[in-house]
Amino acid sequence: MTRAYFIEPDWPVPAGVRALSTVRTGGVSVGPYQGLNLGAHVGDAPEAVATNRELLARAAGLDSDPLWLDQVHSPRAVNAADWQAGVQADACVALSGGQVCAIMTADCLPVLFCDQNGQSVAAAHAGWRGLLSGVLESTLFMMNAPPSKILAWIGPGIGQQAFEVGGEVREAFVAQDAGAAVFFVPNPAGRWQADLPGLARHRLNGLGLERVFGGDLCTASDPQRFFSYRRDGQCGRMASMVWLEK
Repeated sequence: MTRAYFIEPDWPVPAGVRALSTVRTGGVSVGPYQGLNLGAHVGDAPEAVATNRELLARAAGLDSDPLWLDQVHSPRAVNAADWQAGVQADACVALSGGQVCAIMTADCLPVLFCDQNGQSVAAAHAGWRGLLSGVLESTLFMMNAPPSKILAWIGPGIGQQAFEVGGEVREAFVAQDAGAAVFFVPNPAGRWQADLPGLARHRLNGLGLERVFGGDLCTASDPQRFFSYRRDGQCGRMASMVWLEK
């Protein structure tokens, strides 16, 4: 479901699990950040970002501030109970209520998780570097549930038709897993079109997750709804969040 500020994932989560992924509409930022920019690190006016975050908190009914991360395309996941402002990580895992796991994206994949009993949730920032280095594996390791009992939702990210990469990226994935080759299609420029959502789904399936949802929203091809770094360069950031109600 799409609301003024966010999309609610379509996945069969248990009662008490809340999740959303923001769109760019509805905020107060202007220029290249026009709309609901939630990134405080991209050059937007700090007061605009603060207002946008307040608008989102009210619209989503948040009881506590999101646990923002200093994202560095790493495999590191942190426990929400150990979170500190400025922590460098690319995933957050919450094992109790009221802790809002949040990651920001503008082409990289946001991947949200919950276990089928509603006792743990997580959010991961998965660009190609994060996927390759194991951010999804790190996240699952901290969730205190077997992968077969976990659901995942892949949020808005760059689609294959817009995501051109060099041969070195394909070679790195194929070196880890020969089955990843099918997610790269050669283009006329001698490079490759990479299916980032497909790679994430394939990796999750290989880890034992059978229930993987989403992955069909392309940021680069929808400028009305989404920021895209690959498309625009200087731009805002969306946020994807998941939490257990108190």
